[in-house]
Amino acid sequence: MKKFLLFLLKTLGILVITLVLLDVLYTTVYLQSSKRNKIDFLYHSKNEKYDVIFLGSSRVNNHFVPQLFKDNGYKTFNFGITRSRLEESALMLQLMMERNYKINTLILQVDLNINTNDHSEAIRSLFMPYLHCSKTIREYYKDIPEYKELLFIPFYRYMHYDARIGFREMYNSAIKTPTNALENDGFYPLKDKKGKMIPADLSKYSPKRNKAYEVIKAICEKNNIRLIALTTPICTNTINREYFNQIHSVYPEIYNFENAVTEDKYFSTCGHMNKAGALAFTKAVFDAFFKPKSKS
Repeated sequence: MKKFLLFLLKTLGILVITLVLLDVLYTTVYLQSSKRNKIDFLYHSKNEKYDVIFLGSSRVNNHFVPQLFKDNGYKTFNFGITRSRLEESALMLQLMMERNYKINTLILQVDLNINTNDHSEAIRSLFMPYLHCSKTIREYYKDIPEYKELLFIPFYRYMHYDARIGFREMYNSAIKTPTNALENDGFYPLKDKKGKMIPADLSKYSPKRNKAYEVIKAICEKNNIRLIALTTPICTNTINREYFNQIHSVYPEIYNFENAVTEDKYFSTCGHMNKAGALAFTKAVFDAFFKPKSKS
């Protein structure tokens, strides 16, 4: 019996040591990787100064063309991430403050993402390699149910989020396999639509006050960041377009831009514009809030 218990203790010890070593290995790799995704890029940058940044989901990632702003004298970057929600946008803005970013204007997408206070599990996972390194990330997630396991059990966060930050992603980060996430200053253009446009159905959506949006507003006010919160275009045959008026009734300061681009030729899907649509929309937003900077 004594030998058996000793064997169990040795096995447990080897397992714990292995998990610790794997945790250190994975974390070390991610701490050397800055170009796989926008969260990596953000975490590894410091003291950046931007005239304009963009935050939101795919409806930012695919819709705002930074080059148009750059052509008019503005330093800018599109930090929109497909599948992210306002909770992840709020954390990204907090990380920017932690990394001593100086931002003049934040353009924030607030439309379909305001009908829930939930998070994106897929995007949350991308913050986890930096959980031990960033006080901001630890504070942000300290109240989630699995927080203690993620923080204190070695390698648990990499197993829990294996699909996004497991071996394959770690390996690609280690050998510096490039992605297109940072191309075009963060803008990812979509192709033209093929076939009939399928209308989006917003009948189950219900705008409500959003905790993360309130956090973003507070950060902007504290740091003298001009906040432009707006809705983004959606095809005209969308079911329950009244949803956008409901947003305005909850948050009157949100600008309505869902009709800034309407023709089907500008859409890749009902909810996402193609490159031509993104250019037309970006120009509409620029003309509404900005002027070209003097080149003198």
